[in-house]
Amino acid sequence: MSPVEYRTILKYRLMIPIFPADEICPVCRKACLDSFGEHAVHCKELPGFKYRHDMVRDVLFDIFKRAGVSAKKEAPVNFLTDPTEGRSTLRPADILIFGWVGGKHACVDLTGVSPLVGLRAGGFTAGLAALKAATGKVNKHEKLCMENQHVFIPFAFDTFGFLAPDAVELLKRVQQIMHSNVISPRSSDVVFKRISFTIQKGLAAQLVARLPSHSLYDDN
Repeated sequence: MSPVEYRTILKYRLMIPIFPADEICPVCRKACLDSFGEHAVHCKELPGFKYRHDMVRDVLFDIFKRAGVSAKKEAPVNFLTDPTEGRSTLRPADILIFGWVGGKHACVDLTGVSPLVGLRAGGFTAGLAALKAATGKVNKHEKLCMENQHVFIPFAFDTFGFLAPDAVELLKRVQQIMHSNVISPRSSDVVFKRISFTIQKGLAAQLVARLPSHSLYDDN
């Protein structure tokens, strides 16, 4: 992570203003940047909007490979969709883990959210946004997965690094497998560290892309 990325992430985590108030987003040129970076987190106009999602997915898939877990990235399963939508919305599983639960394949669906969503409407509760995102994914996909003899695992996280329980359980199991298959004195928590760093690295890319040019060289 570059110095400017590191400084920007620290500001975001500590809720120190990052952007000038009411400045137009230099990427979408449609909305104003809020000083704490929430628009930057959700702006969909940046090429590679799913960069953070895909970056976490790729690292998680690499973790599976290194642990010796049989899995496939962006696997077509022909049923993963919203029941309220048409069949044209069929999409692949972010990661398909073969024979993960009782011999059944597991569809892992990643989603990243900001913990500050809806903050103005009520008090702040750590992890609430990620928990709601996980519940939403379960309501949308779990029944279809069960009907097709698959298991559904939501992998929800927020931009502060909180992981929903299903994600934590998945990583703990992979970590145990890694400890059995990969002998290394430094592997005690490498799985969680890699995922945590990747979330922050992807977020930094979104924020830094919108910084004024003079901020990129500001060491203060």
